Amino acid sequence: MTDLLDRARGALHAQPFSVLLGTELMHVGADELTLRLPVREDLRQQHGFVHGGVISYLADNALTFSGALALGPRVVTAEFKINYLRPVLKGTLMARARVVHSARYQATCQCSVYVMENGDERLVAIAQGTVNRMSEAGAPEERPQTG
Repeated sequence: MTDLLDRARGALHAQPFSVLLGTELMHVGADELTLRLPVREDLRQQHGFVHGGVISYLADNALTFSGALALGPRVVTAEFKINYLRPVLKGTLMARARVVHSARYQATCQCSVYVMENGDERLVAIAQGTVNRMSEAGAPEERPQTG
């Protein structure tokens, strides 16, 4: 499991946007993982809440990383949906994603985003998405047609 954690951390550190935001990989299991992002002033929108795009990014990345656990490291998000449940003012965001179902070319994953503050954990968003395996050429692999 240590090798998997090291490879996943390497993939995260290879993403300039994740490095810019300061995202950390906290846990990797057989079909789940946790990403962490401390809230900073520059991640807020005009009302003082953490910008929805930041929360959406964190959920998207967690979904994709969890899909990679089932499909291998060359994956991309095909689609995802997010529901924002409450605003975030401060604390640390934690995105926990897991594989719900996987097949040869595609995985369906779910993610819950929490804010941790003063030892309390509150659910702030939920997301679900589809992750596709990429071909060696870099495009999402297409499923063979059945007749």
